[in-house]
Amino acid sequence: MSDAIHIVGGGLAGSEAAWQAAEAGAHVVLHEMRPERRTEAHQTDGLAELVCSNSFRSDDARTNAVGLLHQEMRRLGSLIMREGDRHQVPAGGALAVDREGFSQAVTAALASHPRIVIARGEVAGLPPEEWGSAIVATGPLTSPALAEAVRAVTGEGELAFFDAIAPIVHRDSIDLGKAWFQSRYDKAGPGGTGADYLNCPLDREQYEAFVAALVGGEKTSFKEWEATPYFDGCLPIEVMAERGAETLRWGPMKPVGLTNPHRPGEKPYAVVQLRQDNALGTLFNMVGFQTKLKHGEQVRIFRTIPGLERAEFARLGGLHRNTYLNSPKLLDGELRLRVLPRLRFAGQITGCEGYVESAAIGLLAGRFAAAERLGGRFELPPVTTALGALVRHITGGHLSVEGEGGLRSFQPMNINFGLFPPLEAAPKGPEGKRLRGSEKAQARKCALTDRARADLAAWLADGAPGESPGSA
Repeated sequence: MSDAIHIVGGGLAGSEAAWQAAEAGAHVVLHEMRPERRTEAHQTDGLAELVCSNSFRSDDARTNAVGLLHQEMRRLGSLIMREGDRHQVPAGGALAVDREGFSQAVTAALASHPRIVIARGEVAGLPPEEWGSAIVATGPLTSPALAEAVRAVTGEGELAFFDAIAPIVHRDSIDLGKAWFQSRYDKAGPGGTGADYLNCPLDREQYEAFVAALVGGEKTSFKEWEATPYFDGCLPIEVMAERGAETLRWGPMKPVGLTNPHRPGEKPYAVVQLRQDNALGTLFNMVGFQTKLKHGEQVRIFRTIPGLERAEFARLGGLHRNTYLNSPKLLDGELRLRVLPRLRFAGQITGCEGYVESAAIGLLAGRFAAAERLGGRFELPPVTTALGALVRHITGGHLSVEGEGGLRSFQPMNINFGLFPPLEAAPKGPEGKRLRGSEKAQARKCALTDRARADLAAWLADGAPGESPGSA
């Protein structure tokens, strides 16, 4: 297919890009190097493989930016959101999915599409010129040959950070005489009951001993070339512990909104939460416990947590190296490489952080490429929407400024309300009352999402594609 759009990488971004381009009427060849070449993080050969179950995060489209992004992607016919919804597992206010079923469904949908061909094998180096239009969606685990080719053509050194993976525990090895099921404030989410997390309580003495063990535990050592700052959104648990004795109590181990039924009236000093990781409910993920501790140390230290004394681990934590572009400098507003416009980039390699955000950028890249191939034009969603705010940030919204630490470079970013244009006027309470504190923050979020929904609806009404216009 000489007129096909070639997409390199079968993760969430590449899978979504392929689906969007094909649904818009273009022919697609989706290249995935697994199983011919494997990575340290992937465990299967399936497309859109997830590392953890809660990859979609909050599904609250009213007061949460990622929930709003979910809603917008659904409006644009997202394959990733469709299958995420179909394979959800309980997770309080979050949208978590059964990873295996999700990947299998995405793979099947792409394999059966009449305009998509899946080609297995590594693309070593840049996509060849004869391919014409191509999307590089190789993600944070871009092969060394391709990463070096991109570096050479752009003249830019690659930027990297470490993404840590949390351990997974077999549910039947958790002591329910000490742990209990409850979501913070008993909040229920999609597919949830308000009791979707397993909670392991620690008193002050146990917490302080745990923090000391994390700080003193033996960690994985890195080579000199691997030295790089961590992304604050995915800090290893022991790095958080090193930042102060109370850091974890105000982070993943905060006990607020939880009540221990085994000890009524006694408030835990800290709590370790575990979240369901598969549809069967047999595996639970240690929330926020991404780590670079050595495997033996993980078992020793994590078994000091009340309720996990006999924990059996289906997977221990680990690290993999992430690579991403200096996108504000290298990419234009339609995700094309400025020095080589036949190439687009999508997903985490662009510097967006998170599976949902990666799929969202894949959605836009697929639409851009299809419109270009078919002689049309895809207008970007308004900057007031989650989709528009995210892509504009990674392609030009970042500013490199001098600060105490020197030049602040482009860093990976999750979708958040800080990327949205400010409201023209601060929201008011009843009878024009001025809001303060948490009421003001909540009202601001609601106003931003109301504006986003209205602007997206107007954009769709003006003829922007919301229902896969080229599908047949």
